[in-house]
Amino acid sequence: MNAQTQLKPLPPAVEDSAKRRQIVEGARSIFLQHGFDAASMNDIARAAGVSKGTLYVYFENKEQLFAAIVHEECLVHAEGAFNLDHGDHDVEGVLTRLGVAYIEFLCHPEKASALRIVVAIADRMPEIGKVFYETGPAVGIGKLADYLAAQTQAGVLAVDDCEVAAAQFLDACQSTLFKPVLFNFRAAPRRDQIDRVINLAVRTFLRAYRKVAN
Repeated sequence: MNAQTQLKPLPPAVEDSAKRRQIVEGARSIFLQHGFDAASMNDIARAAGVSKGTLYVYFENKEQLFAAIVHEECLVHAEGAFNLDHGDHDVEGVLTRLGVAYIEFLCHPEKASALRIVVAIADRMPEIGKVFYETGPAVGIGKLADYLAAQTQAGVLAVDDCEVAAAQFLDACQSTLFKPVLFNFRAAPRRDQIDRVINLAVRTFLRAYRKVAN
């Protein structure tokens, strides 16, 4: 697939089917075991327990199938960890819970493996990288930015650029935790290690952006 290839969305009736779920789960296991390049549609069909013909009814190629998996993973995460209540003005608590959930998601072995695959193929298949970024990092930053904007409007925070502040916070949460996992240098961090880094990230954020009473 070149840079001009478009990943076509499937009709809603197909999108929600149990058979599609069966195929996606089979494909996920093959991609994680063998990587993108070594995975074949034959392998995926066998793992999913469907015929190759049935597989092609739902997905035109493995690029579209992998993009669907990436899209789904990102949406599940965005609707979970980043489902922030704008009416909750306990910014410290909200950011702490978000940071922990975010790092636990990123550092899960399967999620880190999937991200390695995305990075490896994004140069020659930029559409997949685009799908990942638009439905993953961009959504997370956007949802957090909206929460920060609501807290600024409520007088709890004083943030000039909520998008930059949101991205800075999420980057700070990753410090010393995510890259060692991404590069297979270290196993997923323990909860006490995560708590320590997230607490530092939250305290640093609040020192910079908490509204100071006159």
